[in-house]
Amino acid sequence: MNTNRKETRRRIRHRIRRKVRGTAERPRLAVFRSIKHIYVQAVDDVRGHTLVQASSRDAGIKGSGNIESAKQVGTLVAQRLKKAGVEQAVFDRGGVLYHGRIRALADAAREAGLKI
Repeated sequence: MNTNRKETRRRIRHRIRRKVRGTAERPRLAVFRSIKHIYVQAVDDVRGHTLVQASSRDAGIKGSGNIESAKQVGTLVAQRLKKAGVEQAVFDRGGVLYHGRIRALADAAREAGLKI
């Protein structure tokens, strides 16, 4: 089977999506990691709406694509969810490995009081 990285990541992402569903009470934290930035949004899959979002491009986030900025983004999204009345979420790593910036974001969200 001759596939490239993009196709492999797409297959993994869809495999994760089959298992992870978000609701209004427990949204899906969908993470996208680019070379320069990291983005996260809390999605209610039942209605198909984004509840809150945060990224390393937001004002007040120092740095762009490093672990420190990922921690700040995780804290920011947890604060915004708590303000919206959400205490729990499910984590969708978007087909990338759970380490580095992805793990830093999830750990920072947990430390800010979000139950993942």
